[in-house]
Amino acid sequence: MLRSLFSGISGLRAHQTMLDVTGNNIANVNTTGFKASQTQFQDTLSQVLTSAGAAQDGVGGTNAAQVGLGVRVAGITTNFQQGAAQLTNRSTDMMISGDGFFVVRKGGDQFYSRAGAFDFDSTGQLVTPDGGKVQGWAADASGVIDPNGPLVDMRLPIATLMGAAPTAAATFEGNLPADAALGTALVRKMDVFDASGTASDLRVTFTRTVAGWDVVGTIGAGAPVPGAITFNPDGTLATGGSLTVGAVTVDLSTITGFAGLTTVESLSQDGRAAGTLQSFIINSDGTLLGAFSNGLKQAIGQVSLATFTNPAGLMKAGASLYSTSVNSGDPQIGAAGSNGRGALTGGTLEMSNVDLSAEFTNLIIAQRGFQANSRVITTSDELLQELVNLKR
Repeated sequence: MLRSLFSGISGLRAHQTMLDVTGNNIANVNTTGFKASQTQFQDTLSQVLTSAGAAQDGVGGTNAAQVGLGVRVAGITTNFQQGAAQLTNRSTDMMISGDGFFVVRKGGDQFYSRAGAFDFDSTGQLVTPDGGKVQGWAADASGVIDPNGPLVDMRLPIATLMGAAPTAAATFEGNLPADAALGTALVRKMDVFDASGTASDLRVTFTRTVAGWDVVGTIGAGAPVPGAITFNPDGTLATGGSLTVGAVTVDLSTITGFAGLTTVESLSQDGRAAGTLQSFIINSDGTLLGAFSNGLKQAIGQVSLATFTNPAGLMKAGASLYSTSVNSGDPQIGAAGSNGRGALTGGTLEMSNVDLSAEFTNLIIAQRGFQANSRVITTSDELLQELVNLKR
């Protein structure tokens, strides 16, 4: 049989594969986080009709004469170019801006995905549309996250609580007027908390004296604790920078004593009441920052990202998931925005990176390539027909 017949057949097969890949790309033009694939061809072995000859005295060298035996698909590579952003305003949607993959556990196996269309199930687990569990690190009771710890299923149950914390330190700042009349009293208050989260009034009374200011601190109906502060001629604090009222240390070290200004106020305290989770936002490093009913915010967990030495070596596992292969390298897992990993954007999804204009062009190329190779087969058949007709 003619070699051209088999070359034409190989061309049909190769261009059929190209058509399949292009069709799959077009079908996933609206798939969240989808990465388009590209087909690469290479020729097969060539039959040597005449070997190359070396130059000799009086005779020049000759080149080899070879006939190719067709084409084959060398590979199908995935294009991991960044897709466009689609704003959804859903708090559980996330987009990776840059390199990296979400880590997903499904059926005991670990997968990786660029599709950040997540949601919570009935138990508060952050899951993919088909039930895969998003992996990350959980925060402890004080909101501290260890990104070097083992991965866990991300959970955000509605019953999440922020525990109460007793006030250990309170701070007042501002200025006490040096020209105030003797006996002038200034009262400043703030809420402080005990170990159960019960709030009480911390009252600090400043009374002008000849030497400076007397300070008296009380918590609720507790006994008053006296103290005093004095200032240098230049208005800086000389003595009395703190006062211990019950279990609370009151910091007065930043108060000044200039004339004409009365700006002393309560600044801060480190206690809090207990609170329940109201809402959350996602920071660029993947941290889930919860807003609680006590008015405070605290980290609840952090979504992890994985990078690979050769992401094109990952195997597509369906459902917008990838699995590792022997050529992808091991996953390097860490926080978003670190060591070359992309940043996370909440309320946004990454769209498919399929370029329709390029895909339709590839569709035409595949179609014409298929037609051309079918013509090779038709022409070869006609030659064989002529050869058979020699004997009538």
